[in-house]
Amino acid sequence: MRRERLPNSPIVYYCEKKEEKAEWVLFLHAAFVDHQMYEAQTACLKKVNLLLPDIIGHGESVDTKKGDSLYKMSDWIKEILDREGIEKIHVAGVSLGAVLAQDFANHYPKRVKSLACFGGYDINHFDVRMQKENGGAQMRMMLKALISIKWFAEENKKISACTRNAQEAFYRLNLRFPKKSFRYLATLNRMVNVCKAEGRSYPLFIGCGEYDVPMERKAVEMWAESEPGTFVKIFEGAGHCVNMDVPQAFNAALEAFWQGSLSV
Repeated sequence: MRRERLPNSPIVYYCEKKEEKAEWVLFLHAAFVDHQMYEAQTACLKKVNLLLPDIIGHGESVDTKKGDSLYKMSDWIKEILDREGIEKIHVAGVSLGAVLAQDFANHYPKRVKSLACFGGYDINHFDVRMQKENGGAQMRMMLKALISIKWFAEENKKISACTRNAQEAFYRLNLRFPKKSFRYLATLNRMVNVCKAEGRSYPLFIGCGEYDVPMERKAVEMWAESEPGTFVKIFEGAGHCVNMDVPQAFNAALEAFWQGSLSV
């Protein structure tokens, strides 16, 4: 996989062009890990070209300067597409990646071929009470990280995945997360309830794991109700990071979605 650094930004991204005429897929990872959480996708998805950035403050995207912000990710992604000559792309994200995927779609809808979000919520119509509850849970986790990243990673893996292999993979990636990068996550609310999308020109696929927290399941149900015709899937045997817990089912569902054979 080719490693690139986007000029005049902190963003490092990875590309794999498998076929000249193949469609492109952008994978956006969860918080506290990096693009390697999609290892099971990069190894098994053979019919699409892949684009995987490390989100600011994560992985190798840590060489930042004053003014760099999570809020700039959509613009940086657009610059990556321009640089790589990609006109339209399938966008998929898990957890934090689902938020950033939507933010990119809000800013650059004409560059989106399809949108798939897992373990996320509708950032354009996020319930205020849920937002407060979610923010409180995140704050409690951050306090653990300030005391010990090891402790934080140990606790975080339990709510991020449910299978042993996925938990250990998440833990190893989480250990690399620098404490100073928490400041970038503080701007996340700038993306929530600021755009009122009026219909989409691309298909939408949302879902979560059956063992994810109840609030996530409720968020998916509310989102599906607000956008009739959305493809919805609850992944059996999966927790929050469905792509890591049940990679075969995740890959098969995405391929069916991209090919137009997934049922609502």
